[in-house]
Amino acid sequence: MPERPTRADYGWFCHLATRWMDNDVYGHVNNVTYYSYFDTAANRYLIEHGGLDIHAAPVVGFVVSSSCEFHAPVAFPDDLAIGLRVERLGGRSATYGFAVFCGDEDQARATASFTHVFVERASGKAVAIPAPIRSALERLT
Repeated sequence: MPERPTRADYGWFCHLATRWMDNDVYGHVNNVTYYSYFDTAANRYLIEHGGLDIHAAPVVGFVVSSSCEFHAPVAFPDDLAIGLRVERLGGRSATYGFAVFCGDEDQARATASFTHVFVERASGKAVAIPAPIRSALERLT
């Protein structure tokens, strides 16, 4: 098994606290909840660094593919850092890499990727990534 990524492999971090409701009956955070962490990290970055207006922007990102590998569990009340990087930046899409770090640990507990295709909100048709968002994403490549 290859080594798990470390914090140095990611250019930006979103800090999140697990919630009581994140745990499942097995006593750890349920896999579907990880995807909400990734979506939160990506959109927070786009809002804070790319100027995305999630309510009114004419161009938004739709997730078209995603995957996650789990290396070790997390559970409430863990504090998490979600690492974000851009693995591929195309004309109309971006593929992000994510990692879940627990507390001050350096090795990822989970790693993931998803692809945003940027679309015109009104028509749903793929369009070029807006310049401010592209600039923000380039900083994470």
